[in-house]
Amino acid sequence: MKAATALTGEEDGRAAGRDLLEQLRVGLGDEPSAIILFAAPTYDHVGLLDQIVSASDALLVGASSAGEFVNQRRGTGLACALGLTGEDVTFTASAASGLRDEPAAAARKLASQFRGSEYDRKPHRSALVMTDALAGHADILVEELTVSTLGGYQFFGGGAGDNAQFSRTSVFLGRDILNDAAVALEILSEKPIGVGVKHGWTPASEALRATDAEGSRLIGINGFPAVAAFEAHAKTTCQKFDRNDPIPFFLHNVVGIDTGAGHRIRVPLAVSEDGSIVCAAEIPRGSIIHIMKASSSSTVGAAEAAVESALATMGSHKPGAAIFFDCVATRLRMGQFFEDELEGVRRRLFGAQLMGCNTHGQIARAPGQFEGFHNCTAVVCLLPS
Repeated sequence: MKAATALTGEEDGRAAGRDLLEQLRVGLGDEPSAIILFAAPTYDHVGLLDQIVSASDALLVGASSAGEFVNQRRGTGLACALGLTGEDVTFTASAASGLRDEPAAAARKLASQFRGSEYDRKPHRSALVMTDALAGHADILVEELTVSTLGGYQFFGGGAGDNAQFSRTSVFLGRDILNDAAVALEILSEKPIGVGVKHGWTPASEALRATDAEGSRLIGINGFPAVAAFEAHAKTTCQKFDRNDPIPFFLHNVVGIDTGAGHRIRVPLAVSEDGSIVCAAEIPRGSIIHIMKASSSSTVGAAEAAVESALATMGSHKPGAAIFFDCVATRLRMGQFFEDELEGVRRRLFGAQLMGCNTHGQIARAPGQFEGFHNCTAVVCLLPS
């Protein structure tokens, strides 16, 4: 598989599209067969997509993003792309809408468009999956994709971003800009593709029970309004907690759902008048949870461990390119030290190209990995050279 990366700061959507496509063509020395695109919400996505699609026959899949990076360059308000081609790989692009009301049906529609059964000589089956984060139900989407594909696929990706404004998050398929939807790029390869996932959070509170929850709204903890547990934790740990401005506290004190095999992270976003906590993704009623803590070093270590885990599944094959995701909340929490996380990933890539973005949640499903939909978690996909 041949890969090339591109990053642009061109503010005009059409100019950005021309710039990205030219960079990909130069990097590949060929036309791309598939393009993965992430673009800041400030872009004219209509012009950006139209420019690329009208000038290329490549399949295009992507999403709005919340921070973009390629190799040693990163920032916000940018657009980045990964171009892929090769005789040893086959791509299929698909989309499904109705995620908010019927996530399982959307997953089955995505899976029905996969073509893995047609390519016996390309046994390594994976798919990039990007979802409208505001539609919710990404956990159900991942679970049903796994069931619909009989566990034969790896999945990686995340929720489309809008720089933590939580106003409009979109996914892309060709020229189409979709909401309440998910898109997928199926990747069928003759060589193994590595997927790794890891977070650096550890429990900072005693075990608590989510006695009442509804979707992403955490209503009660241990029988009391959920906010009381965070206020008590803030007092115990000598941190400031302001109900009217809770984000500075929440960035450093997230919710960890105890799965028995680790903790699945959920980022709290706001405090409602009734004392419930609005989170970035669902929390099951009755689940055991902890308030979690992390440091910059533990976050960097988790990203490095995710890469090592992905490399271990590739055998003797080396990566030619890596797609990396971590949460916008991680970028906001770490500030300038987010560069340390990216550098930790780059050090372990044997010179492979790096491309990715900050998302509103991360998707990972691979053998031996911590599966599902996550927040504040590093997810990496390694594509063989």
